[in-house]
Amino acid sequence: MDKIDYKKDFKDLYLPKNQAMIIEVPKMKFIVVEGKGNPNISIEYKNALELLYGLSYTLKMSKKGNYQIPHYCEYTVFPLEGLWWTAASQFDLKAKEKLSWYAMIRQPDFITEENYRWALQQYTKKKGPRDFSSVAFWEFAEGLCVQMLHLGSYDDEPKSFDTMAKFVTEKGYEKNADNKWHHHEIYLSDPRKVSPENNKTVLRYSIKKR
Repeated sequence: MDKIDYKKDFKDLYLPKNQAMIIEVPKMKFIVVEGKGNPNISIEYKNALELLYGLSYTLKMSKKGNYQIPHYCEYTVFPLEGLWWTAASQFDLKAKEKLSWYAMIRQPDFITEENYRWALQQYTKKKGPRDFSSVAFWEFAEGLCVQMLHLGSYDDEPKSFDTMAKFVTEKGYEKNADNKWHHHEIYLSDPRKVSPENNKTVLRYSIKKR
């Protein structure tokens, strides 16, 4: 493979259609930061994104230094993703101050936890001491999920979730409540650069046979 590009190599995961579909999500690797609060105003969320992108680009640019990652292949950094939930049984997107989240960026399969630990050290050398207690290297598979591309504002996501819920019921499935997070989002647009109506977000959650 000449270069890993998620837009070309993983279209089913990152470029679904604007309609509900069922998909088996394979095991993948992520750098993850856990936090709480409204992402629009939270310093904690802002710091989480700084860490995620800093570590991800440290790994991507490792080839320019002395640290050589085995089986390294050129790649496009994957998009920002998020797992979202609240302590309340009823998830409410309007109560953003009550949100809990995992902000995360997928890593290529050749990246190992050892490589991740090296990136933590390099980031510390460049930026100074940091609290990495909320940061982790994950490898997990979501398994059977429903997903669709949501076009528009984040606040309008409930409309897409309603579409997904109806589709799941019609197909004989139901939401899998085993995960503590309510749903998964993948951000394909930069909200600073596009208008809300043109925003593109992949919405996904785990399902099981009813």
